[in-house]
Amino acid sequence: METINKTLKISFSTQKGGVGKSTMTTLLASVLHYRLGFNVLVLDCDFPQHSLSNMRDRDLKTVMQNEHHKRAAMKQFQTIDKKAFPVIRCKAENALEKASEYIDQSNSDWNIILFDLPGTANTKGVLTTLKAMDFIFSPITADRLVVESTLGFAKAFLQLPETDGGNKNLKFWLFWNQVDRREKTSLYKAYQGVIEELGLSIMESRIMDSKRFRKETDDTSNYIFRSSLLPAEPNLMKITKLDLFVNEFLKIINP
Repeated sequence: METINKTLKISFSTQKGGVGKSTMTTLLASVLHYRLGFNVLVLDCDFPQHSLSNMRDRDLKTVMQNEHHKRAAMKQFQTIDKKAFPVIRCKAENALEKASEYIDQSNSDWNIILFDLPGTANTKGVLTTLKAMDFIFSPITADRLVVESTLGFAKAFLQLPETDGGNKNLKFWLFWNQVDRREKTSLYKAYQGVIEELGLSIMESRIMDSKRFRKETDDTSNYIFRSSLLPAEPNLMKITKLDLFVNEFLKIINP
């Protein structure tokens, strides 16, 4: 495991629904915590649906009922001797307080705290919590409405005045998600040019689209991809280029 000198607060955040922020939170948490040895804490602040904590409940049931997943979970526990990463339910307005309380009460050193926040900036506490992050990663898809909405929010957010408890060193990164191999590269080049003109940072790695992103463990019988208890299988990470994303993500947060 690479060394991270302090506990990093990170959020996959976007103002457009359906572009993968909660899915990316789960995938990254699982790979970082179970495979790469980091200690990850997840704050599920997406009230009232709390999709991540509800997913954890479904994952627990699936692991007990599916032999493939049960064997994988037993092998994982025997290999790393490590509990599942915690998923803490909260509201955006008290997310930072909840995270601090949990860390103070636990005996572990946490490397990364991932905050899954509501997708609406005017939800109470969202902007304040985002301002306290060390890193924000914002997924975008090759859709004009998604790109314009995300870029508009990014520029407005980064120009907001400093607040008490805000992080002056916050870094904001965009990344391409749900990339269709059939889409013209010229389309992405055009968008990339606009992003660069605005002075925003965008990752080089791109997440390829796959039906697997929409399937949880209870939908699969003999492979593991999106799960809060087990990391995505390496060959599936390679197919979706999630492996390249994780490598670049780690270089960004821990240069």
